[in-house]
Amino acid sequence: MPPVSKGKAKPDERNAAPPEKKPKLEDCLEEEEGGDDKHVVKRKPTVTDQSKLCPYLDTINRHLLDFDFEKLCSVSLTRINVYACLVCGKYFQGRGTNTHAYTHSVAESHHVFLNLSTLKFYCLPDNYEIIDSSLDDIKYVLDPVFTVRDIRHLDNEDVKQSRTVDGTFYNPGVVGLNNIKANDYCNVILQALSHVKPIRDFFLMEKNYANIKRPPGDTAFTLVQRFGELLRKLWNPRNFKAHVSPHEMLQAVVLWSSKQFQITKQGDPIEFLSWFLHSLHKQLRGNRQPDSSVINRSFLGEMKIYTRKLPPTELDDVQKQLLLATDEYQEKEETSTFLYLTCDLPATPLFIDELRENIIPQVNLYQLLAKFNSISEKEYKTYKENFLKRFEITRLPKYVILYIKRFTKNTFFLEKNPTIVNFPVKNVDFGDILTEENKKAHRYTKYNLVANIVHDGEPNSGTYRCHILQKSTNQWYEMQDLHVTNILPQMITLTEAYIQIYEQQETDET
Repeated sequence: MPPVSKGKAKPDERNAAPPEKKPKLEDCLEEEEGGDDKHVVKRKPTVTDQSKLCPYLDTINRHLLDFDFEKLCSVSLTRINVYACLVCGKYFQGRGTNTHAYTHSVAESHHVFLNLSTLKFYCLPDNYEIIDSSLDDIKYVLDPVFTVRDIRHLDNEDVKQSRTVDGTFYNPGVVGLNNIKANDYCNVILQALSHVKPIRDFFLMEKNYANIKRPPGDTAFTLVQRFGELLRKLWNPRNFKAHVSPHEMLQAVVLWSSKQFQITKQGDPIEFLSWFLHSLHKQLRGNRQPDSSVINRSFLGEMKIYTRKLPPTELDDVQKQLLLATDEYQEKEETSTFLYLTCDLPATPLFIDELRENIIPQVNLYQLLAKFNSISEKEYKTYKENFLKRFEITRLPKYVILYIKRFTKNTFFLEKNPTIVNFPVKNVDFGDILTEENKKAHRYTKYNLVANIVHDGEPNSGTYRCHILQKSTNQWYEMQDLHVTNILPQMITLTEAYIQIYEQQETDET
């Protein structure tokens, strides 16, 4: 047998091509066959499969999720890059190694997190994005989105009740607001404004105010954004719970009112309403024109004020006549705009009646509105001069806000007038107080009540509640913080009304 050379390989073995490796099944997208050649398409390695098959989705506890509070890390109190743990509901910063969210996920074995700014879900500590349509409901609760079609159907009669995670039924828009300590005076105003249709429809669509130009460094616009967020949560048909906490909204109020309105101290709703409407109007770049912002389009009316100076009482008749002939004592006319009308209650009786009972006095709403009929005169006193004023409404707004002045402040204490105002819930005719000339300029002068704010208790330590009309069911509700109950419209007129909002009828219904 001839010897075999160890150093030299056979010529056919040396020139042979290396064997072709078969592609792994998971690396192949598709095989294309063209003649004898097989073309294998390879894809880049991704974590898509892992993202879609996260094993921890069943650990999410929707009962503990609450996105109403300020988006702060619960450890470092920073607002930057905050994630919500979807297992326990707490907020933590970051998702990289050694961040608070990473540490929490390792220590507590809580793995599913939501970025509160980008609305993306992540699994920690593995640090991959979770893509799953079953999480869309959580995303919608954090940031509800309304289309034009959704808004148009909010007041339809066929609107169904919504259901929370724990099975409670509720009507969108008729949702309780949490009273953090003493902010019920803010809650009633926010509830009332949420049922004024133009205000609601404007703020439910974020794009209506997202592109408003504002000067650099102007952070007061946060007030507008927070109010929009609150309205979207109040009208959200997919809430996890049947109440909303206005924490972020109130934080913005405290900050931009320079602590004039506090969460921990009772305030006056009419002062808050006046400040809030002016602030929204200013931030929406409104001016003096009636159609410059949604606030003016809804609430701005116009009146003429006739002022006449009175001569001092210590003068005799001849001197008074001489003074009244001068220009200073002639009647002066000025045109003014208004967002609400102040109605003065008659003074309460000082003595008990003949039956030795203190009967609560009553007054008709039309008697209070007579102040604006251009005939009735009211005396106003300053520290050295007295004036007689009369008011003539020249343009009625689409929504009339009536402020019934119940509180009078003197040197010693604050006093409340308990007089009950008798008012109809529907068909309040403001045409009765207009002059014939002004009445011709208004096609519709009848108004329906949509919100009624009531004060109960002592002047300094009382509480506020509001009555709201839900148009889809034509049902009245009484709201006091978290408590929402049905109420008959006949019962509303028996309360000590403080602020009322009336909506103009756009049909000739009776």
